[in-house]
Amino acid sequence: MRRLRVFDTTLRDGEQSLGITLNVEEKLEIARQLVLLGIDIIEAGFPASSPGDFESVATIARQMKGVAICGLTRAVEQDIDLCAQALRAAEHPRIHTGIGVSPVHMAKKLMLTPEQVVERTAAAVKYAKKFVDDVEFYAEDGFRADPNFLVHVLEAAIQAGATVVNIPDTVGYANPWEYGKLISFVKENVKDIDQVTISVHCHNDLGMATANSLAGIIAGAGQVEGTINGIGERAGNTSLEEVIMAIYTRRDEYGIQSGIRPKEIAATSRLVSRITGVPVPDHKAIVGANAFMHASGIHQDGVLKDRETYEIIRPETIGVPENTISLSARSGRHALQHRLQELGYDVAGEELDSVYHSFLELADRKKEVFDQDLYALMGDAGAGPQGILLQHMSIATSGVDTATATVTLDLAGEVQTDAAVANGPVNALFSAIDRIVGVPAVLEDYTLKSVTRGSEALGDATVKLRYPDGSLVVGKGISTDILEASAKAYLNALSKRGRGGEVGK
Repeated sequence: MRRLRVFDTTLRDGEQSLGITLNVEEKLEIARQLVLLGIDIIEAGFPASSPGDFESVATIARQMKGVAICGLTRAVEQDIDLCAQALRAAEHPRIHTGIGVSPVHMAKKLMLTPEQVVERTAAAVKYAKKFVDDVEFYAEDGFRADPNFLVHVLEAAIQAGATVVNIPDTVGYANPWEYGKLISFVKENVKDIDQVTISVHCHNDLGMATANSLAGIIAGAGQVEGTINGIGERAGNTSLEEVIMAIYTRRDEYGIQSGIRPKEIAATSRLVSRITGVPVPDHKAIVGANAFMHASGIHQDGVLKDRETYEIIRPETIGVPENTISLSARSGRHALQHRLQELGYDVAGEELDSVYHSFLELADRKKEVFDQDLYALMGDAGAGPQGILLQHMSIATSGVDTATATVTLDLAGEVQTDAAVANGPVNALFSAIDRIVGVPAVLEDYTLKSVTRGSEALGDATVKLRYPDGSLVVGKGISTDILEASAKAYLNALSKRGRGGEVGK
């Protein structure tokens, strides 16, 4: 079978395009899970874009082993210098450099002639090759380029030392038969193309990113690029879990294998959703809540008789447990640990003690604790406030408009209490917290949803705060009390920046 390499750009194309600012620890948490998933190449960021991105790429490069770590650059020597510095400690470093090749990019964005684009292509790849052996070249907006000119650019990149050539459908304009045809054209016409790996990078503006990527793979691409849950600019990137499972489910048809561990897909999807604050739609293929739900009576009858009647993927294949069981306050540490292991969490020692304490607090509020509660609990355990603890809160309402919130916080050992009046309990709660913490941020988005069904369901709150420097920070919180969940989420977001607006370590 032909081997397909999987290139994840969740931490670069996914994070940057959404305007989200993830801290180093959050990026490391995602990177560790991507290694567990079996990703071949992690594009950790764009080092030249900001000091924070440089630090993130350098830290991931230093700590992640057994995987190639990649940094993005423009075809500019200064970008390449910074990228090489950030990747210095990587076990397998890759520099990903490139330039726009379509008429609109060359004439209106870059204001370069085709000849100048070819010259810059060769110069950038040759310069990057001084620092690393593995250089990937991206021909930005390659699908809308003149195919013959694209051939010329790719030949220049290969001659200069590129090991991978990436042909992006940057604006999601292609359809599968056209994109597959372009990859075939490149294979047939680019000199020495058999000496490098062809990579496909598709966007989802017309809803065809997965289909286009698969068409490119069938035509001969040896690497696919995308993000977890398909997050990304505009309508998103290729959803890696969709491509992975399409090939896995129809492997006899594709004749392709990868190093991906499918059982880690569900856990990876949940982690990325929690950390980025981007919810997974219930109807999302592979990882949506309804992906394995059968509501129709006819469908239910068929599945009960034989699962294959309406189910082409078994839930447990991607790490969704086949059986849903409940725990209670009478369940011991061992029972909790066993169920968490079945859900994909490996906890022991002090971490287990901490999770068990949180579990008992939750179990005291609910009669039964279900798998979805445990997923939320583990997410909350990883998103706890750092240095800002909620000690007490009370809300009083007067009429339908006015509410008064009193909040007591522990700020790294300093206990402070304040109150605020606003039009609604959540607004009053956030205003009281602002008075204590004093961080200049604007609430850009606030969402609240139930984790499980029923009156005892956990409330899952997500808060997005915009800071004066333009960065967007996501906070998460859960509780059976929706106001407490909201406060936890707000504090979680604030804790990532620290008091006075400084980024927390």
